[in-house]
Amino acid sequence: MEKLKIAIQKSGRLSEKSLDIIAEAGINLSNGSRKLISVASNFPMEILYLRDDDIPQYIEDGVADVGIVGENILVESGAGLEILERLGFARCRLSLAVQKSVDYTGPGYFKGKRIATSFPGILKTYLEDNQIDAEIHVINGSVEIATGIGLADAIFDIVSSGSTLLSNGLKEVEKVMDSEAVLLASPLMNNRKKEIAGELLFRVRTVLASRNNKYILLNAPDDKLEQIINVIPGMKSPTVVPLAMKGWSSVHSVVNENDFWQVIGKLREYGAEGILVIPIEKMIV
Repeated sequence: MEKLKIAIQKSGRLSEKSLDIIAEAGINLSNGSRKLISVASNFPMEILYLRDDDIPQYIEDGVADVGIVGENILVESGAGLEILERLGFARCRLSLAVQKSVDYTGPGYFKGKRIATSFPGILKTYLEDNQIDAEIHVINGSVEIATGIGLADAIFDIVSSGSTLLSNGLKEVEKVMDSEAVLLASPLMNNRKKEIAGELLFRVRTVLASRNNKYILLNAPDDKLEQIINVIPGMKSPTVVPLAMKGWSSVHSVVNENDFWQVIGKLREYGAEGILVIPIEKMIV
């Protein structure tokens, strides 16, 4: 039986979160050693564990059919691959940073400067787009120490919380791009593998929808129902059920995680009571 080959990072946070979303999609892996390949026992798929910067090339060459990798790795590779889905985890940004003591006045500061990075392709494009002539030093490893040891005047690196920059006496001055984990597809898949990839994508989107939304139940005064329904419209329309107490109804709907606290504030303002918020295990949209 033909199997879809999915490439993921062999270790690290991105690997763990990739395996989490695969598990939540109901796919069981029969081989937990993760030395090279894991085979799914209940889905026509096997996982290849690779270095993250090798994944785009493996997919482009058709060795892997799909893969999960940071968008920054995809852009740096230059591979012309389709992004099937943005996965919402492993979020970070690629930024330029200088020592805290530098009086930074704008991108023109980097003209004639030495910049250390592990992402020379993305940096080169940024410098060219901004007509900045700078010297790029490629480093594989701890880029953040480059200014402290006198190797470079600035660095271009991944930033998540910014704590690593601060601990190395650096400050972020220019954000070049945002990045997150993305699901990629090979253009070389045959029709059967495209079908399997489509089923995988459906399951992944179901998992993401459940993660990003909450089920909400509340009691609402009938004279405020219209305002409350406008706040929580749901997927199509909320469910409204009259309560035994005259003048009140129970409202059931779905709320996006990103809007949650703002929505709750509005509901309270309109007199909603007994608000219950419940995680959604699966959500088919």
